[in-house]
This record gives sequence, structure tokens and C-alpha cells, in this order.
Amino acid sequence: MREEEIERLRGVVRDCVSKHLYSSAIFFADKVAAITNDPADIYMQAQALFLGRHFRRAYHLLNASKIVFRDLRFRYLAAKCLEELKEWDQCLFMLGDEKLDEHGDAYETKDNSDMYLDKDGEDREMNISSAICFLRGKAYEALENRAQARQWYKAAIKADPLCYEALECLVENHMLTCEEETSLLSSLQFGPEDGWLSSFYSCLIKKYDKENVVEAKFKELEKESSKTDLSSQSLMCTLKDNTDLLACKAEYYHQCGEYQKCFELTSTLLEKDPFHLKCTLVHLAAAMELGNSNELYLMACNLVKDYPQKALSWFAVGCYYYCIKKYDQSRRYFSKSTSLDGTFAPAWIGFGNAYAVREEGDQAMSAYRTAARLFPGCHLPTLYIGMEYMRTHSFKLAEQFIMQAKAICPADPLVYNELGVVAYHMKEYNQAVWWFEKTLALIPNPLSEMWEPTVVNLAHAYRKLKMFREAITFYEKALTLSIKSLSTYAGLAYTFHLQDNFTSAITYYHKALWLKPDDPFCTEMLNIALADECRHGIDSKIDFH
Repeated sequence: MREEEIERLRGVVRDCVSKHLYSSAIFFADKVAAITNDPADIYMQAQALFLGRHFRRAYHLLNASKIVFRDLRFRYLAAKCLEELKEWDQCLFMLGDEKLDEHGDAYETKDNSDMYLDKDGEDREMNISSAICFLRGKAYEALENRAQARQWYKAAIKADPLCYEALECLVENHMLTCEEETSLLSSLQFGPEDGWLSSFYSCLIKKYDKENVVEAKFKELEKESSKTDLSSQSLMCTLKDNTDLLACKAEYYHQCGEYQKCFELTSTLLEKDPFHLKCTLVHLAAAMELGNSNELYLMACNLVKDYPQKALSWFAVGCYYYCIKKYDQSRRYFSKSTSLDGTFAPAWIGFGNAYAVREEGDQAMSAYRTAARLFPGCHLPTLYIGMEYMRTHSFKLAEQFIMQAKAICPADPLVYNELGVVAYHMKEYNQAVWWFEKTLALIPNPLSEMWEPTVVNLAHAYRKLKMFREAITFYEKALTLSIKSLSTYAGLAYTFHLQDNFTSAITYYHKALWLKPDDPFCTEMLNIALADECRHGIDSKIDFH
């Protein structure tokens, strides 16, 4: 057969692959490889077999070729076959003996790739060493060696910053702390044309920086997109309206406690791309915080119908039952979610919260500890362990675990709020004031209603220190965030009472009792305030001498 006829058959194979006609591709690739016995054609045949899901046959073909350890392409594809077959130890053996240096960069101890057909000839071709590091990380994660998996994922993205999947695994599976994520991004060697990618990656990691820093990242990325090609109007809005970028913004709004803003943005995004799963997760979280059970029900029904094998779908069902306070059912579905995907962090945390809300502390602790072990870069399980200890009045242990959460994520205001609560319960009121003020300093302005308890707690701490003017200021600030807080009215009334301002105290005791008419503290203190006001009025008019 002439060379031009063989080349035409190769073109047929490539076209069949592009049209997903894999049986046809396998048929013609087999004939080409039989005629030429060329390693490149054998590789093309193996690739067609792999895409047609004939993994065992593809692996046998590659292994029988005798060049599987001399060409990185062959070795990598053989390892991919073993990955699909779930033969993880064999997969690692096929990938070869490779080590990490002190900087976390990969190097081969023995280079057998004297043939290496994959020359990375094209400018934008992915570095195969990065792909090998990533696959090694997946194998270690499947073998539940998450420490090694983390190292190899880091090595993969260091070898080639274009290996987005490695960063996705590190971020989505909470394998790195905030500082480690920032350090990793700063170590990546981006090309001069990849400035936008560096900015985009910085938006994907945890977003607990100051408001102006995070907003600047988004603005820089949108500005960067407008520089890509001034002659093309379509490119100028590519990243500005990109669903992934807007999903990152929604995640940031959720972390700031701006749940309504987050929900509105995710609702818009899901109209544009109803199957964007990262956006769906943020949307569910916002709906939970807003108590929007109808939306949770609709989302759960659609997800279970479209993705019955995904952990996210059953997590959504668990969220719905949690929202309507059917905690036994919610636990059942959170558990199902974790059984489908043991690395799905929200389900583990939801599972623990469903126990905690019923004060079933031992089971809640077990779920949180599992989450803390699986997701060392996520501070929430450790924080919730501390909060459980606080509920049982083990304040020293609570402080210890919350400080561990602070070490993992030193910029989350919720951590500082809980440290303030612990200090308050331990009667360390000066320390409590410091923690609560630190909390408010980390929250973007204007404050949302979510942070009203922090403002009230700060006012309580000032009252305990007899700094009544400061206490009143923060109680009044809390009232601008919510006018339905019994604690705020009661605290304000009691502060005025301590200053002998009985008229104002009586006014606010009445407002507190309007919210909860049977509150014993306000009922008793109102009677005392009325008596004090009467006595004060008598004392001012009668001379007992």
C-alpha cells in the first residue's frame, strides 16, 4: 500500500475519533498499524481502543509493543488504562520511579525515555511530565494516601501551570491551607502571555483577603481580558461575563455573608448554564442560609433526575430536609452523599451539623473529625469541633481547636468571633473585646445582618467592663442591622438600668418583651426598673431629715 493511501487511512482514523465513531476508528487504526508497524501508528491504535473503552485490550497492545518503557506517551497511556481498570499499584509502577526534591518539584531517578516520541512541539501543548505527576496524585488519592496525593498534585501544576485539574483537586478537596495555596500560586512559572491565568487562579483559591484585595483581583482579570485582541469585540467580554469567574464572585459573596446578593448572582448564572455544578453548590449554600426551601426542593429534584450518581445531588436533598428541620432525613441523605464521594467536603460538614443541631455531640464530633482528617486545608471541621466543646462548656478545649482553625485559615472572621465568645464565657472580657473588634475589622462594609450577633457580643463585653457608653454605641449599631433581636433590646435596657437611666431602661425592656412576652429576665428586670424609677422619684422629693 502506498504511503499516500496509508496517510489517508490515518486521516480517516482521526476523523472517526473526532466524530466519536470509535469502532470505525479502531478498525482502521488496526489496519494501519498492521501495515506499518510504526510506533506512532501503534499508539494511534491504542488511543482509539482507549477512547472506545477497551482498556484491557489497549493496555495489552501497549505492553506488547516492547517500547512502553521507552516512550513517555506509551507509558502514560498504559497507566491511564490501569487507572480506568482501578489497578492503582500497577498504575504507579507503570508511571515509573520518580521523586520530589526539597522544593516539591518532580525529577526522574532513572531516565528510560530514550525514544520519547512526544516532543511537545506545539507551543500550547501540555507538558507530559505534568500529566504523569497528576495521574500519580490520583493513584495515591485512590489508595487513600492523601499526603502523597497532595505532593504530586502540587508537582503537576508546578511542572506546567496549564494543568488546571491539579489545582482543582487541591482546591476542591481542601488539601492546602490558605497560606499554602498562596505560596503555591506564587511559585508557578507562568508564561508572559498567561497573566490572565495567574489572576484567574488567584480567584479560585480561598477568598478571605480584605475586600479591596479580592475586588481588585476580579477587576484586574476583567481588565486583562479586554487586552487580548482589540480588533475582536467578542473577546473583550469573554472573561468579564465568564460563568466560572462569576461563580467565583458568588462564592466570595457567600463567604462575606451577603447571601441575597450571592443567591441573585447564582440564579442568573444557572439560567445561563443550568448544569454548572460549582455554581450549583454555591446556589444551594445561599438558599440554605436564606431558608429558601422551595428553591432547595426544586434544585434537589432536578439534580437527582440529571445526576443520580453524583454526591452533589443527594447533598441537595439533605439540604432541603435540613432547611425544613427534618434532621433525621437530612442525615440520611448527607450520609448517602458521602458514600458516593468520600471527598465531598460539604456533605461531611452537613452530616455533622445535622447531628449538632439535635445536640447529639458524639456523632457530630465523629463527622467533624473525619472531615478534619480528610480535608486538612478546610478549617470549618476544626472550628465546629471547637464550637461543640463550647456547647458543653469545655472552654479550654474549645479555645484549643478554634486556634487550630485559625492556623489553617487566619483570615476568616468567623474564627475570631468564636474566639471572642470563648473568651467572654471564660470572663476574659478585655480579650473578648479584642477578638470581636478583630472580627469586625475583617468583615467588608457595610455589615450584613449575619454579623449582628458579633456586634451584640461586643456590646455585651463592653458592658461587662463597665464601659457603658461604648456598649450603648454597639447595641444601637446592632439595631441598625436587625430590629428583631431580643438580646440587643435586653442588653441595651440593662445597660441603661446600670446607669440609673430608668426611663430608657423601661422603654427597651418593653421592646424586648414585645418580641418575647414570657422572657423571665426582662419581666423581672422591668419590675425592678419600675420600682427603681418610683423610688428615685420619691427620693428626689422627700426630705427624710
